Amino acid sequence: FIKKYHEFIATIVSGILIGVGLLLQTTTLESITPYIFVLSFIIGGYNQAYSGIKSTIVEHKLNVELLMVLAAIGASIIGFWLEGAILIFIFSLSGSLEQFTTNKSKREIYKLMELQPTTAKRRNADGTLETVDISSLEIGDLLVVSVGESIAIDGIIVEGKSSLNEAAITGESIAKEKKIGDEVYGGTLNIAAPITIKITKNIEDTLVRQIIKMVEAAQQAPSKTAQFIDSLENTYVKIVLIVVFFMLFLPHFVLGWDWQETFYRAMVLLVVASPCALVASVTPATLAAISNSARQGVLVKGGIHLENLYAIKAVAFDKTGTLTNGTPEITDFILTQEAEKDSIAAAVITLEQLSTHPLAHAIIDGLTKDKTHTFAPSESVEDIAGYGIKGTINNDTWKIGKKAFMDGDFSPAFSQEIEGILSQGKTVVYVQKNNEVVALIALKDTIREDAKLLVRQLNDHNIATIMVTGDNEKTAQIIAKEIGIKNVIADCLPENKVSVINTLLTKYGSVAMVGDGINDAPALATSTIGIAMGKGSDIALEAADIVLMHSDISKLFYAYMISRKLHQIVVQNIIFSLGVITLLILSNFLQVISLPYGVIGHEGSTILVILNGLRLLRFHLKK
Repeated sequence: FIKKYHEFIATIVSGILIGVGLLLQTTTLESITPYIFVLSFIIGGYNQAYSGIKSTIVEHKLNVELLMVLAAIGASIIGFWLEGAILIFIFSLSGSLEQFTTNKSKREIYKLMELQPTTAKRRNADGTLETVDISSLEIGDLLVVSVGESIAIDGIIVEGKSSLNEAAITGESIAKEKKIGDEVYGGTLNIAAPITIKITKNIEDTLVRQIIKMVEAAQQAPSKTAQFIDSLENTYVKIVLIVVFFMLFLPHFVLGWDWQETFYRAMVLLVVASPCALVASVTPATLAAISNSARQGVLVKGGIHLENLYAIKAVAFDKTGTLTNGTPEITDFILTQEAEKDSIAAAVITLEQLSTHPLAHAIIDGLTKDKTHTFAPSESVEDIAGYGIKGTINNDTWKIGKKAFMDGDFSPAFSQEIEGILSQGKTVVYVQKNNEVVALIALKDTIREDAKLLVRQLNDHNIATIMVTGDNEKTAQIIAKEIGIKNVIADCLPENKVSVINTLLTKYGSVAMVGDGINDAPALATSTIGIAMGKGSDIALEAADIVLMHSDISKLFYAYMISRKLHQIVVQNIIFSLGVITLLILSNFLQVISLPYGVIGHEGSTILVILNGLRLLRFHLKK
């Protein structure tokens, strides 16, 4: 306890000693009060002095801690023991509050660790249940989760269905229905019915641990403003020390001040000119914003990215898996002879089971919904990349794929059907039996509802929205219109995405790119802000500056709005702190402010900017 809260304890003891000294000033023990005040600022100022001296030695840079220590020593030299002690006490108090803000930001994330249970009920091979420590769990183990229990580790449901409260991870208060095959996360609460899950990740790779690791890394990466202020601190302190040096004798000769008043004003200047509030204007607020975002499933890899986000002028979106679910569904199955539906479907399923094309799974899933299909044996199957699949079934030659792959005849009715399907933004797969096209399979990727919401919000804030896709222009325009996107770049090959982003950067200046695939990684790295969907490829996640952990693209707007709020608070803090410093310096030269009031004004402003930044921990979007 003492180790954890030693700064707070030192501050409290320092304040108590000041109180004791003030009481003794009216008694016969008045003579020992200077020693009590000196003891007060030694105890209260030790941590700050040690930190300041160590930083100066290691980094060869001056800092505000040294200014405070020098001011306290100077005040004591001329007999202002009480003022020196009060200076150190309030400076120590503001330092403790800043540390509290940092710890508070971190605790908001580490609460996730507390949500993860330490034990779980594992089902053994013989069907018995055993309560084990989660550190002993392995991928593939089966866990039974009763109602009211938290899930111990990430996995998929293999038995049962239930409702899970994922608020701690996603920020969504409404329980989510989960069934067999659905992914579940460690730390979420089972609230409806018992389920059995199969572990899919090691404990260190779970969503909770990923969030904590990424937030820890982000908190070590300061924003541009914080870096700039930090780089100025050394120069600023040097200037203050030089001005204070001249202040020690010039007012005596130029303004006629006596030596005690001259030295006293120099010590006040040391205090009020210190940039404590300015230094605290950015970092506490940034840490609070990063922590808040992480609670909402938005992981920002550094303050600089959150700072840059508020200024974006355009957002470029990859289509598949970002604006759409990436899981095409059959919308039309058109045949020349309806009576042959079962046999054609059976042939298609048989061949597509051997295909490596991404659409094959969607076709199989769509056609196997009808349990009347039979599966014919296949012969001499050939999968031709970029075109389709060919095979012989019961002496009939079948082809499934693109129009260019077909060599059979099309009926006039089919030609009309094809035009109508393509005009709706659908993809057409052709089925040929021997030398005749006997069926058309139309598929369409389903559009994400959260993508529609995000695009509408961005459009309302005058941020340009651009869809970058390999689809043809006609199909891309149809999808973009349905989502609400204003600009489309179609027929874009993966290798051309970087040049597209560079063109957008030239046009708009600041561009965010949202994607999920391996081929999006270079574009994510090139853009001002790279944003990856949480269920995207590992390479995309690595290249991105911001990760939407649950692939909830609407959370991007949350990140944008908290970035704007962060910018607003940082600007408020900087203007306020500079205004206070200026006012206190002028008051000192006019001899209308004493050291205690200078301390209160200076350190009070530091406390206020810290508390202002702390508000970001409670930021939320208005309904």
